[in-house]
Amino acid sequence: MGANGSEPEPSAIGLLRDGFTRVSEGIEALLEAAEPRMLRFRASSSANPVAWLIWHLSRVQDDHFTFLARALDPESVTEQRWIADDWVSRFNLPYRRLDTGFGHSSEQVADFGMYDGAYLRGYHLDVHRQCLEILGTLRESDLDVVVDRRWDPPVTAAARLVSILGETTAHLAQAEFVRGIFLDVERTRRPGA
Repeated sequence: MGANGSEPEPSAIGLLRDGFTRVSEGIEALLEAAEPRMLRFRASSSANPVAWLIWHLSRVQDDHFTFLARALDPESVTEQRWIADDWVSRFNLPYRRLDTGFGHSSEQVADFGMYDGAYLRGYHLDVHRQCLEILGTLRESDLDVVVDRRWDPPVTAAARLVSILGETTAHLAQAEFVRGIFLDVERTRRPGA
């Protein structure tokens, strides 16, 4: 059965659901024992910290899925969780209201300022739930619908979804890598290490 309980979910959509769920589970595992020092750690002066990476991938997913839902259904009232659930006020970042972090300079990343794992987790879970809801409304034929004509070739729903999954997976991997470097640095700082 599909997510809405009526008909079997198309296999491509099931694969996308699985992929986004794996990213969400990876974020859960990463944030489970995260402390602010790890979340703000930068492997170099221009590297992105774990917290910014998790925020950025969640913002991209939130922004792009909302755009997709509206492109497939112009009457959709789907809103970004960032705004609808007022995460924008809770995070209180020094960026534009709908900023996703795309193209941020090293200085903008340094100004991030949100190193609370519970907030990062809560926002991502809100985004993930909405993504699963949107995926649950899709039919196989929706995947071929052009959703963005600003590109050449125009972007289909399938291409957009694969792009979002690729970006979120890459940023999760980067965050896991930074955590690994942080743990290595911490081990070498301990006496007798």
